[in-house]
Amino acid sequence: MTNKSIGFIGGGRITRIFLEGWKRAGQLPGKIVVNDCNAETLAKMKVLFPSIETSAQTAAAAAQDIVLLAVHPPVVAEVATGVKGSLKPSALVVSLAPRFTVAKLTELLGGFRRLARMIPNAPSIVNFGFNPVAFGPTLTAADKGELTALFSPLGECPETAEAKLEGYAVLTGMGPTYFWFQLQALREVAIGFGLTEAEIAPALKRMVCGRTRTLLESDLTPVAVMELIPVKPLIEMEPSVTEIYRTRLPALFQRIKP
Repeated sequence: MTNKSIGFIGGGRITRIFLEGWKRAGQLPGKIVVNDCNAETLAKMKVLFPSIETSAQTAAAAAQDIVLLAVHPPVVAEVATGVKGSLKPSALVVSLAPRFTVAKLTELLGGFRRLARMIPNAPSIVNFGFNPVAFGPTLTAADKGELTALFSPLGECPETAEAKLEGYAVLTGMGPTYFWFQLQALREVAIGFGLTEAEIAPALKRMVCGRTRTLLESDLTPVAVMELIPVKPLIEMEPSVTEIYRTRLPALFQRIKP
């Protein structure tokens, strides 16, 4: 658990994911200030995490040791411009949004350079996230260690080149949404087959993890992997689903890249 104070600018989904992940790991930082313009959002966060402080003033969160910009890309510029006067010179600022580069954030923050960027991943809520991070050029080894220690309880946080972050945003940041609804449908169907929730949970978990490892670690070609199971009840849908991936996801990447 870090002894540095943490400020979240934005009290939405990502902030809750991080707080839940730290809480589950028993490593919730001692001082956390969450800022949001919505009073109801702050009230709900306070119920879920009684130890945190909440504030409608961005300056309160921006004045902490480590400041996380947990807002959507359309408001990053406005938020960054608004908090630049509240940052400590020694603070570390981490943007959790795509599109805005370290160079652009430095400009928006009036020359502030102690910056990093991360692409958050929802499974962090159960300490199994994949949250790639790119560190700004002025950060020291100690700074990087501080941030890595803070984020490690959430899952993996590999360092990557900044230019790859938007690719990760589509692959891992949004990736769970491509599968969750299908897995839930499969879960519901299995109940109809007479399986209980207690029986479904470990089977589904193992199947999902095993299918991924088979594709990536079996040393078989993708085609050979897909031929391991001869029965394919949804085969007529595969071309249309594949086409969605090949068209919509590249278009999405174009919208979020710097």
